[in-house]
Amino acid sequence: MDDQLFTFLLYALFLAVPIAIFMFNRYRQLKLAKAAWHATVASGLIEPPTLHPLFDPLLCFGSGACVTACPENAIGIIDGRAMLINPANCIGHGACATACPVGAIKLVIGTEARGVDIPELKPDFETNVPGIFIAGELGGMGLIRKAVEQGRQAMESICKLDRSEEHLDVVIVGAGPAGISASLSAKSHGLNFITIEQEDTIGGSTLHYPRGKIIMTSPMKLPIIGPVKVNEINKEALQILWEDIIKKADIKINFSERLEKIDQLDDKFSVVTTRGTYLTRSVLLSIGRRGTPRKLEVPGEELEKVVYRLADPEQYKGKHVLVVGGGDSALESALAIAEFSDATVTLSYRGNAFNRVKPKNRHLIETAGETGRLSVLLESTIRAICSDTVLLDHKGTAMALPNNAIIVCAGGILPSQLLKEVGIHVETHHGKAI
Repeated sequence: MDDQLFTFLLYALFLAVPIAIFMFNRYRQLKLAKAAWHATVASGLIEPPTLHPLFDPLLCFGSGACVTACPENAIGIIDGRAMLINPANCIGHGACATACPVGAIKLVIGTEARGVDIPELKPDFETNVPGIFIAGELGGMGLIRKAVEQGRQAMESICKLDRSEEHLDVVIVGAGPAGISASLSAKSHGLNFITIEQEDTIGGSTLHYPRGKIIMTSPMKLPIIGPVKVNEINKEALQILWEDIIKKADIKINFSERLEKIDQLDDKFSVVTTRGTYLTRSVLLSIGRRGTPRKLEVPGEELEKVVYRLADPEQYKGKHVLVVGGGDSALESALAIAEFSDATVTLSYRGNAFNRVKPKNRHLIETAGETGRLSVLLESTIRAICSDTVLLDHKGTAMALPNNAIIVCAGGILPSQLLKEVGIHVETHHGKAI
């Protein structure tokens, strides 16, 4: 009997140890998740981005698979159910939905409190304006793999339209994932087309991600190229991948060419850009929702030293750099330059505090300011930009700073006006599943 009791106790001990470890880890995760959620509420960043997961509380049993699958640390388990504890971190890649063992997660656009405007599209990606198509992020699709598929499918629809030697078959606007896929498809079908991109390189919205940002995607199939196996990749590696694809397929893209307007002329369109005018049978808008970068509208902004996104922090080594903006992109840009180069960095923001930013970024900026790694000028506005200086108004006092480069991170002007002028109908979505 003693031997049986000893054996029972031994088995019980073996079971108790892993159970205790499991319970301790669950308690620790719950504590961390609640702390993260409280910080999110305090910062006011409770609204997720355009595309985000919605959790079904009746199906979710708190397995934690979505927590493990999310590289952005945006999801946590609270009271036995998954939820977005860091909504601002979510980039809508959908890895959580794929990982959920019971299908309790679906990706949606917009929330009950914040609607998102999405153009009306037919199943073939044509808008209510015959001949104008939309694919990718502008249509609500931020996932790389699906944007690639939409670009291909939209081009297959365009191939069915009448062709003429007197004008282009299609003008593709934007060289993100959807635009790249559409360009490859257009070439494979022998269409007469051009692709324009307002940036100086390809990549779409990922160009605005911080350096080294991990991007989640899935294996995809590209016209001409075939299957591309990629799952987790950083921003720079993805950029190289797109460049290699374009080079291999010999696709020409007109970089630094921005769309200005689209005029309808009977059964064709006149597409006006910063470089010229194109007559075309159809137009594919594969542009992002950021639109055109918002400018400061001050004297001197046309100087070459003024840019609207951070490409490589090391290029500013030893320079006097001014970063303008109060969002996460501005803070991350200023921190990156201060960390990776010996530049003199100043962050200018018109507000009196960095309210709607990630707590981590706010803390890093405060620490960097206290240690002298960079200077923060709250309640400041840019008045004029000169060749080697920049003039500001700081709390009512005029000041001049030595300056070699300015990075404006003031968001973008959404293409809503363009859509309205063309006559494209837009719907407001409040949590609609994709």
